[in-house]
Order: sequence, then C-alpha cells, then structure tokens
Amino acid sequence: MKKVFPIINYILLALTGIFLIALQFKPWAWLFLVLGLLSLRLCQQKLARALFLIYLSLAILGLTPITTDISYRHMLQMGLALMLAVALPYFIARHIYKEKLIVFPWRLGRKWFKKEISYILLTAVIAYFLLPFYLINTGAYLNWSVEPGLSNIIRLFIGTNALGIWDELFFICTVLGLLKKFMDFKYANILQAVLFTSFLYELGFTGWGFVMIFLFAWLQGLIFHKTHSLTYVITIHLTLDFILFLALIWAHHPAWLSIFIL
Repeated sequence: MKKVFPIINYILLALTGIFLIALQFKPWAWLFLVLGLLSLRLCQQKLARALFLIYLSLAILGLTPITTDISYRHMLQMGLALMLAVALPYFIARHIYKEKLIVFPWRLGRKWFKKEISYILLTAVIAYFLLPFYLINTGAYLNWSVEPGLSNIIRLFIGTNALGIWDELFFICTVLGLLKKFMDFKYANILQAVLFTSFLYELGFTGWGFVMIFLFAWLQGLIFHKTHSLTYVITIHLTLDFILFLALIWAHHPAWLSIFIL
C-alpha cells in the first residue's frame, strides 16, 4: 500500500494544476487542492513537505488573475504574486526545513557546446514558422492586447520575457527540482510539464496550444536535467519568447512587421 499513496498524491497534484490553474476561480476546483493536501498525510514526511511547497505555490496561483493584461496595475499585481510563488517555497525549504530542496544553478561560467547553440537556433526557426500559424489559426492572438504606442510595446516585451524567466524558475527549478528527488525523473518531468501547460493555457495559449506547450515544457525539463544550467534553458525560452513577441505584433498589426515576412 505504501507504493500506492504517492501515486494518489501525484495524480491529485496534476488535477489541482489542471482544474485550479487552467480553470481559475472555479470554487469546486479548490476541492482538488484540499484533497491533495489531505493526501499528504498518507505519504512519507519528506515527500509530504516537498509537495506542500508546490501546493502552497499553486494556491497562490489559484488566487492570482493569470491574464495577459499589461496594464501597470495588473503587471504589478501578477508580478508580485508570481515572485511570491517562487520565493515562499525557497524560503520555507531553506529557513524552516533547513534543507537545500530548491536550487537555481545559473552556471554562468559554463561553456556551451555547438549542439546546444544549434538547438537554440533550431528553436528560433521552428518558433518562427509555428507560432504565427498557431496564433492566427486558433485566434489565440486575441488573448493578448497589442495597442499602438511605445509604452505598450515595451510592456508587452517585458511581460513576455519576464514570464519566460519565471516559468523556468518555478516549473523547472522549483517543481521539477522537488519532484525528481522522490520519483523517477521521467515521471517528474511529465508532471511538471502538466503544471507548466496548465499555467500557460490559462495565460492565453488556448486551442491546440496545450500540445505545443506540453512538448516544450517536457523538453525544457529534459534539457535542464542534462545540462544543469538554468541560464541555458532560460536562453532557449527567451529565444522563443522573442519570436512570440514579434508574432503577436504581426498578428495584430501585420504592416508593422512586414519587413520580417512572418
């Protein structure tokens, strides 16, 4: 029976991400989080404490309006909540649990291999052709507002890139970092990808975007596992986000970026 309980914990964690994050502010969705917290009593103490940190962050995200609104007020409100979702588990693990459960290995002095640089270029090429098609085909670009004005464009650029960095800090370093200590990496990576996808689906990647996002999240986890470099996975993500930034502008105002022939 001891082997069954962790499976229940992981299933409830995935359901909490899907229903609480992807379906924000649905009262019944909180039931999965409550059941998940109750299920922690059925697993070992170390696993329970690690999963509690993830549930704590999911609760913060469940209370946060996750949208692409780039008004100053919303960017501040959502930004503070996302920072808390990363900082609070880290603080509790380090200063209350007294354990280094969560680390952020930047590895700034590490040299990149040619194949790693080639992968970044491949990501840019795939994103260049896939993202504009996806945004127009599904109408998902309407989930983002791209208004004329330098201030609006700057905030759109900052917002897309800041979220890209946060995704890696939370889903890869925090969620995956905690899960892989207690389960096989391949299953931990799938679970973090489910939570990663739930967040970005709510953010605006609707339609069949969840397939694309899940694959990207899964690959990011795999790459981080092999390179142990937060800097590298963030670079990959920001490369994709720059293409997304251009694609959103083009989708709303094609004439602005006609030079790129997107």
